[in-house]
Amino acid sequence: MIIAIDGPSGAGKSTVAKAVAKKLDFDCLDTGAMYRAVAWKALQGGTALDDAEALEVIAATCPIDFGRDEGTQTVAIGGIDVTAAIRTAEIDRAVSPVSACPKVREALVEQQRRIGRAGNYVVEGRDIGTVVFPDAEVKVFLTASPEERAHRRVRQNVDRGIGSIDYETVLADIIRRDDIDSNRAASPLKAAEDAVPMDSTGCYIEDVINHICSLAVKAGAGEVSQ
Repeated sequence: MIIAIDGPSGAGKSTVAKAVAKKLDFDCLDTGAMYRAVAWKALQGGTALDDAEALEVIAATCPIDFGRDEGTQTVAIGGIDVTAAIRTAEIDRAVSPVSACPKVREALVEQQRRIGRAGNYVVEGRDIGTVVFPDAEVKVFLTASPEERAHRRVRQNVDRGIGSIDYETVLADIIRRDDIDSNRAASPLKAAEDAVPMDSTGCYIEDVINHICSLAVKAGAGEVSQ
């Protein structure tokens, strides 16, 4: 079974996806981390973010793997652990132009489909229910106001000691990313026609998690662990 959770940056997709996966005993596929890993690799190698051919080569030839370290999901590209490195403000700014590259998306979508077809997955991103897994059994479009998302991202950055903690800077970056992601030519951010819309502004995250789990159980996911 595939549970697709789409939505804009900072909507809480990663947090919700990991919690839903844990409750349902599913695996979790963070597609955003894959684009971040390509962006990191490009910056490390001095690749221009508008060099589509070079970005495609990275996405097509550098394997991206997920693992676990004491219960925490890890991300590696080309065998290099980039779990922390891809969560910086620099990568926040770099990931949108990378993810807007059609050839990068094609290469990573193939990897995502291969991984997802191997088991039960909660998959989160921006085009999961529309492009990557249009036949997903459960589709959710998770949103929150830009202001709410900025506050969450700042708190998250404070907790992990990575990224900007200036609210106005983070808010401006979220608004910029929303515009880029919604208006790009390749797989723009939008809700699938059959996705369940959820606005988490002012909501307890546990309520969102429980709602998605309920949808999954109705679709045949089985029992929810407490």
